Amino acid sequence: MALNERIVIVGAGVFGLSTALELSKLGYKDIVVLDRHVPPVPDGSSVDISRIIRFDYSDPTYFKIAKEAYESWSSEPQYKGIFYSTPYAAVVSENNTYGRKWVDKCVSHLTDLGLAHTKLPNAKTAKEIFPTLTGDLLQPDLVGYSNAAAGWADAAKGVALFRNLCIERGISFISGAQGTVTGLEKDASSGRITAVKTKSGHNVTGQHFILATGAWTSSLVPMYNSALTTGQVLAFTKLTPEEVKRLKDLPIYINFDSGWFCFPPHEDTAYLKCAIHGWGYTRTEPNVGEASKSLSTPPTAPRSARPNFAPEDGIKRLRDGLREILPDIAARPFDRTAVCWYTDTPTGDFIFDFHPDHSNLFLATGGSGQ
Repeated sequence: MALNERIVIVGAGVFGLSTALELSKLGYKDIVVLDRHVPPVPDGSSVDISRIIRFDYSDPTYFKIAKEAYESWSSEPQYKGIFYSTPYAAVVSENNTYGRKWVDKCVSHLTDLGLAHTKLPNAKTAKEIFPTLTGDLLQPDLVGYSNAAAGWADAAKGVALFRNLCIERGISFISGAQGTVTGLEKDASSGRITAVKTKSGHNVTGQHFILATGAWTSSLVPMYNSALTTGQVLAFTKLTPEEVKRLKDLPIYINFDSGWFCFPPHEDTAYLKCAIHGWGYTRTEPNVGEASKSLSTPPTAPRSARPNFAPEDGIKRLRDGLREILPDIAARPFDRTAVCWYTDTPTGDFIFDFHPDHSNLFLATGGSGQ
């Protein structure tokens, strides 16, 4: 690609902004990022009060890449006030074959590299190490480990930082109706993309196109069964100032039997956030035509225009998980519930590749809740 050719990036989340920033550093001069909102985009999967920063992956390649990312998050001055160091505790039932395999592989990687971690052979030990865990924890045969080299990022602040870095480098942004992409214009003979269509009717042309559109990707191009949009439930419990202080040392806790996990309190909002990482829910968009009815896709209405909704069984799972570690607040009504939209792939791997139908269309998607 010539450095002066226009690159159009659709999606202003983590994938889109980091790609734009890296391309700018490589010398590309004409980069345009489109999204419905100026980032942080309210309903993007990159945006919320918190995201886990850890390198605990069973796959050695992801482990290595994520460790490099953790070292950046935990050491670079630009992330001060965005990244918070917090131990990561992973637990599973001893007889859960799949979950135990995942945990054992993570422990093996840590051991092979001589990285410190602490075994959690039972619930009693886990509660001794983390006294903020006042519930019974996973019963009856909890095993697991904890890794102090972990933490969480204030997601919205992180996205805002990357937005500002992009602006400083002269990267252009288009938002509102003109940034709301509704489709792609193609050359009939070559299949190359010539422009993106927008809600305003104005087409944005370019030579190269990148879709960093997360859960909306399948509604823009055929994904040929390589990705499925799923919704995962999450909830926020409002804490008192005293509870925020008391629970400040809560670890990032994940139960690999149920997929339930939680964060320490978010001081700015006094929220305790918990969520489920599991199979998720699908949703078809009504009145979009016969060809699209089988596609699962997130809502396109602004979050402010949507009901504060999560599926009933999901709410129960969230509350059960909270009762497992913090029974004293488990019965308290959630202040807010939501659905976070994943782009799941069959193997859980990212999709970073050119689309098979369009030689100048690159996909940066398939986050799979990673």
